[in-house]
Amino acid sequence: MTTDPLLVFDRTTLRRRRERAARRWGDQAFLKREIASRVVERLDDVRRTFPLALDLGCHGDEIAATLGPDSPVDALVRADIGLGFAQAAQGPTVVADEEALPFAPRSFDLVLSAMSLHWVNDLPGTLIQIGRILKPDGLFLAGMLGGGTLWQLREALTAAESEIEGGLSPRVSPFADLRDAAGLLQRAGFALPVADSETIDVEYPGALALMRDLGTMGESNLVAERRRGFSRRSTLLRAAQLYDERFARPSGRVEASFEVLFLHGWAPHASQPKPLRPGSAAHRLAEALETTEFNAGEKAERR
Repeated sequence: MTTDPLLVFDRTTLRRRRERAARRWGDQAFLKREIASRVVERLDDVRRTFPLALDLGCHGDEIAATLGPDSPVDALVRADIGLGFAQAAQGPTVVADEEALPFAPRSFDLVLSAMSLHWVNDLPGTLIQIGRILKPDGLFLAGMLGGGTLWQLREALTAAESEIEGGLSPRVSPFADLRDAAGLLQRAGFALPVADSETIDVEYPGALALMRDLGTMGESNLVAERRRGFSRRSTLLRAAQLYDERFARPSGRVEASFEVLFLHGWAPHASQPKPLRPGSAAHRLAEALETTEFNAGEKAERR
């Protein structure tokens, strides 16, 4: 139990789970591969090369595999909180915590991250660190799980726990919302910040198969104030039953939704476009709309 409002996630447990996940990652990498490919796709719109890039939270080297031999990245450094993933990477790798980046300022031309930053406690602080290790006019691109992730599981667990145990505990981790993402980039000092979201729907044979997959991936509940010890078997079975009843597809399988927030921002540089000063417009909006302009406080007469 913690009283620190910034310590939402138990990152000591995250490190242990990441080590276990690395041993069997090949069978569980489908979601990471999909998110990594969508992050790298966004590089297609950037007409430049990047001499040195960082893959923050590399897992099984999915970013590197997606970039391929003809990528705009000349050299890629990997970083992961899990030693097992770092040892398996096919290139220069550092064991590093996203909350305490061990890189010098202005080290990288590009920082990529896929399916890693959603476990960071102080996301604004980590974004500030990422901005510092980027060279001026360097690019940051990331895909992280958002607040709409696994809403079906959250609903089923809430209903089952209320019914059987008469109370609730944090069972599905809270993640950032899209409406906050661009603001966080701007607060961290990024220029031209952009955030958008996509939903990836995955079908499973049933809710229990989904829960097993989350555990094997190291993506199960990491809320620091979660209930310790084993969950009641009756609660989990009831949650699985409710999930299968409410979210079954015509195929007989169930659907799980993963919301992915995509973050895009540049380290500031003098060459980048700047917003116009207030009052510097050469033409009035009223003229373009062929209407009448009123000063603040004036009321238009109805005609």
